Amino acid sequence: MLRITAFFLFLSIICIGPVQAQKINDSYRLQMKRASSPILIDGVMDEKAWEEAEVASDFFMITPMDTSFAQVQTDVRMTYDDQNLYLIVVNHHLLEGPYMVESLRRDFSFGKNDNFLLFMDPFDDQTNGFSFGANAAGAQWDGIMFNGGSVDLSWDNKWTSKVSNYEDKWIFEAAIPFKSIRYKKGIKEWGINFSRLDLKATEKSGWAPVPRQFPSASLAYTGVLVWDEPPPEAGANISVIPYLLGGVSKDFESESETQYRREFGMDAKIALTSSLNLDLTVNPDFSQVEVDRQVTNLDRFELFFPERRQFFLENGDLFANFGYSTIRPFFSRRIGLNAPIQFGARLSGKINKDWRIGAMNMQTGAVDSEGLPSQNFTVLALQRQVGARSNITGILINKQSLNYNPDPESELPVYSQFNRNVGLEYNLASSNNLWTGKAMVLKSFGPDGTQDGFVHAANLRYASGNLTWNWQHEYVSENYTAEVGFVPRNGFFKISPTVGYRWFPKSEKILSHGPDVGTTFFFNTTGEQTDNTTYAAYNVKWRSQSTFMLWAGYDFVKLQRPFDPTNFSGETLPAGTVHTWRAWGTEYSSKPQSLFTYSFSTRMGGYYADGDRYNISTELGYRFQPYVSIAMSTNYNRIVLPEPWNTTNFWLVGPRVDVTMTNTLFFTAFVQYNEQIKNINLNTRFQWRFQPASDLFIVYTDNYLPAPFYTKNRSIVLKFTYWWNI
Repeated sequence: MLRITAFFLFLSIICIGPVQAQKINDSYRLQMKRASSPILIDGVMDEKAWEEAEVASDFFMITPMDTSFAQVQTDVRMTYDDQNLYLIVVNHHLLEGPYMVESLRRDFSFGKNDNFLLFMDPFDDQTNGFSFGANAAGAQWDGIMFNGGSVDLSWDNKWTSKVSNYEDKWIFEAAIPFKSIRYKKGIKEWGINFSRLDLKATEKSGWAPVPRQFPSASLAYTGVLVWDEPPPEAGANISVIPYLLGGVSKDFESESETQYRREFGMDAKIALTSSLNLDLTVNPDFSQVEVDRQVTNLDRFELFFPERRQFFLENGDLFANFGYSTIRPFFSRRIGLNAPIQFGARLSGKINKDWRIGAMNMQTGAVDSEGLPSQNFTVLALQRQVGARSNITGILINKQSLNYNPDPESELPVYSQFNRNVGLEYNLASSNNLWTGKAMVLKSFGPDGTQDGFVHAANLRYASGNLTWNWQHEYVSENYTAEVGFVPRNGFFKISPTVGYRWFPKSEKILSHGPDVGTTFFFNTTGEQTDNTTYAAYNVKWRSQSTFMLWAGYDFVKLQRPFDPTNFSGETLPAGTVHTWRAWGTEYSSKPQSLFTYSFSTRMGGYYADGDRYNISTELGYRFQPYVSIAMSTNYNRIVLPEPWNTTNFWLVGPRVDVTMTNTLFFTAFVQYNEQIKNINLNTRFQWRFQPASDLFIVYTDNYLPAPFYTKNRSIVLKFTYWWNI
């Protein structure tokens, strides 16, 4: 392991050279001056300020090829006044015919809509920023950017936009308040890029060129927005977001009395500087957040579901992105999972161009019926920029039970007095984004040393136009514990190399094709191999954006603890038993331009105990654009095992309807039938965005037992939120 770590650090040092180089697209500059006239957001370019603004045009094609100018013409203008940053975009048509969109739903799927997106890097650090945009029907897109090109669309803020459609073009106009973004005063050059997707032409383009192996959101390839004078100060920037809630619920299984809810709470956002924000919350409620999509769980370990609660999102990468997908020392969904959040505070943002800070403190109440004490959660993170795009982050996480003295004779669960984690992480990102990687260490602490543990992990990734490879290794000790994190497995050492190659033929139909190969080995702390998954896949992507993959794989598992291969019957395979199998499968997604879209995946092959597992998943969709979108997802598993399991069949079915009457009025209804957990879930949500970032929600939820269709529980909630700028 030490040799591997030394190898990683050696390569990291080699890559530091490019990190210090000049910004790649520094020569792409858009000069912006103050607006000479008032601007009305109406999707019409008739103001004098737009006539005088410089035009960003001559976009470069990203896909299907990245070696020429775009065929689709896009013209962008920007200006500003004391309150807002303004943007107007003329998206010319290349081919006749209607635009392609899913609906008017916010934060649409990028690849299924004709759209324009703005990627903004106010610190020009090529790592963090904001994204705003719209599809051709006027549905808004906004997200917070992290890791140099990832966009979290759960982030939501206050801004306005309008789209107007014509036979030969569609025009997008927007006003983004300076109070809705974070930036450092006095900086006159921001990183910026514009992305256009035209599905009829099957062309993605960008103002500043981006290699096709990277997303158009890659901040390493932004151009420069040059202000004629430093951006205006946002001034006093305090937002208060109160909510009122009324609801009723009943649990029919326990035959308890009907419960009534009458609640009030409040969030507040206080800009300490233009780049440093303090968030406060008192008695928060997240009942309007869409429920998780259910899955058939055949895994030996806990499943991950992403955070969607607004309070935890801004600059959330400082906390949530520390580590890897299965080694997260902090996972915000642990807070408030079993106990109500009473209040919380979060300080996050930039101290200066090189330093970012994140500090969060949350307090939950006690749950006497479970013996759960009141708990305090504290997280501190400090990040230092290294070179152009790399950084070093330190993190401290503390979970503390307050005034907790459990009764040793009680039958209630016993909870730990405290759990702490300390970590250090180096994130590598070369200036051209070809080299990325990470090296991290973590240490956990618990009462009496029972939870003292250690983690080390590292990876190095290279991605050129054709070749992509990644090396990753992880070590998690037996006693490592992260009670506020997501670490479903401990006591292992893992190595996982992967490599892929793509050819880009001069073909009218095929965009790219090529293989991927990878293997993952797990060893326990004594060096014994416990798991291996090896796979080979071949991928084809057509110019129409449809995709196909064929894969084959081999699995080896030596169980370290008893496991039920159905996660349903209660009968388990004993620890120490060895299981091997081979399997193969396919995946296909149709072209997104069609009104009717579909995708499927299949899996056939062996399973535990010399058994067999067959799986087919489908996703069907039809849209009456832009107002109605209908989807049906299905997942079927057939598991054939010896006695006592025999043959088990699991269906997971989920029809869904999205009705978007306008881009501020939404209705969603979906049903989830999960045979594995014997549950039918019905969820409907009505949302009226009567002002930017201010909403009225009506959420109705039902859970049923499939047979004899018995109602388990039912609830309805009415929630009103208002964003008030002081």
